[in-house]
Amino acid sequence: MARLTHLPPLAAIAALLGACAGAPPPAGAPARPAKPAAAAPGAANDPARARAAATLPAPVPGSGAYYQDDGPAAVVPPDLDKVPDAEARVEPLSKYANRPYVVFGKRYVPMTDGAAFSQRGQGSWYGKKFHGQRTASGEIYDMYKMSAAHPTLPIPSYARVTSVASGRQVVVRINDRGPFHKGRVVDVSYTAAVKLGLLSSGSHEVSVERLLPADIARIAAGAPERGDRVVPEGADAGADAVQEAFFLQLGAFGRAGAAESLRERLVGLGVEAESVKVLRGGAVHRVLSGPYPTRAEAAEAARELPGSLALKPVVVRR
Repeated sequence: MARLTHLPPLAAIAALLGACAGAPPPAGAPARPAKPAAAAPGAANDPARARAAATLPAPVPGSGAYYQDDGPAAVVPPDLDKVPDAEARVEPLSKYANRPYVVFGKRYVPMTDGAAFSQRGQGSWYGKKFHGQRTASGEIYDMYKMSAAHPTLPIPSYARVTSVASGRQVVVRINDRGPFHKGRVVDVSYTAAVKLGLLSSGSHEVSVERLLPADIARIAAGAPERGDRVVPEGADAGADAVQEAFFLQLGAFGRAGAAESLRERLVGLGVEAESVKVLRGGAVHRVLSGPYPTRAEAAEAARELPGSLALKPVVVRR
């Protein structure tokens, strides 16, 4: 048998097969039995841990919550919401896990350069069914650590995942491949799902942003994170007016009129007209407010938006 690291991402493929009963396995992906449901060592005999597990919201199966026949262990460790984020660092890329691969007829080409990356879509999580199994990186999946699977982000690398609904954010280590369902953009570990608040809802819209070496250096130094350069309209790109900033993306529309309508509503509610812009990128018209000098200030501004607008703002860098 070929070395496991040469094959397609096994844990992620197994997840897809579990969610799509009856689908034929991808070529070259041998069937692997799932390990028994796992709990933390000693948890079964620990009443305190049992009580802690009871305080977690009940996961909702289907609609992106988790894969068929998967879910949390019967008893989970306490205080998972206090587990620190993954400690981001610059690491050499895996020799085998970043090769192009094919799953169900679709070809994926993992990133191996230093390009920025961000996307938005449905997030899901995987748990006991894959706990203890080998990931695409060759490491063992631990549902109680802060990790995630992504189809094309480098392995290993680090990403910030944000819940669009709540604004909660986590930093995870990308060490596996998947998900391969249409519309889903990332599979996070069980603990990351707890911290993001993804257990109690069947629909999880998230944003995923790759952490580049400069971002990692700022985090390590404890410095406030800043975004890419923003050139104010009419300013010289080399002038002192150039600044780094974050924005709130308040909406994305296929029609320019819909974006302008939202902007007018915001201005009508007292938002400064100069701080709300409609930017076109391809066929998408995005409504942005800002700039804000730090991510924290942008997130605070998002919390102050009127609830009547029913917006789901996402902090973005421009």
